[in-house]
Amino acid sequence: MTDGDQKEKQPSAEAASDRRPIAARSAGWAQSFAGTLVRSGITPNQISVASIGFAFIGAGAMLTTTSVGLIGGALMIQARLLCNLFDGMVAVEGGKQSTLGALYNEFPDRIADSLLLVAAGYACGAPAWGWSAALFAALTAYVRAFGASLGNGHDFRGPMAKQHRMAVLTAGCVLQAVLPVRGGILAVALMVISVGAAITCGTRTLALARALRQRAALR
Repeated sequence: MTDGDQKEKQPSAEAASDRRPIAARSAGWAQSFAGTLVRSGITPNQISVASIGFAFIGAGAMLTTTSVGLIGGALMIQARLLCNLFDGMVAVEGGKQSTLGALYNEFPDRIADSLLLVAAGYACGAPAWGWSAALFAALTAYVRAFGASLGNGHDFRGPMAKQHRMAVLTAGCVLQAVLPVRGGILAVALMVISVGAAITCGTRTLALARALRQRAALR
């Protein structure tokens, strides 16, 4: 994407309300590194796409089923999350929002989620739970985006929003790598993600229904 495709502007109240609340965004190290990325000329969309690369590497590492591979997978999960942090910071705080930014903000996330969760399922011998976790992860995003399309804003509530899913998956990889129980810990992590994400779909759907009823009552 060329510089001419970029829209230089300051963060708006609307943009802020549509962003996932992330405590690290206000940390000094994050602001400093985001500033470096802005000055480097790297675009937010490129950072978003890089998250797929980290997820692909992490998925491959987990599929080795070795302790080193599982630790590598955990590190790649965190690298993917850093991409998710910095693409928004470069776009909004750095004034590099683009016409296609909304697409790049969503689609790479769905691909990265699926790569990591499905690979984890095969890595621990429980592919059904990996696919289940990936399905419900996509559905949580669908409910959020659908609610926003109806004018209700993005609902990032849990109990198993993206940052929670990735935290559980990271913990599952690390514990599986350091403890002698082969397969079991990572499989349990995927079960927790699947059930938690299903509940999250329910909580977001109920909240959306309440919002629509309240809006109708005010007409």
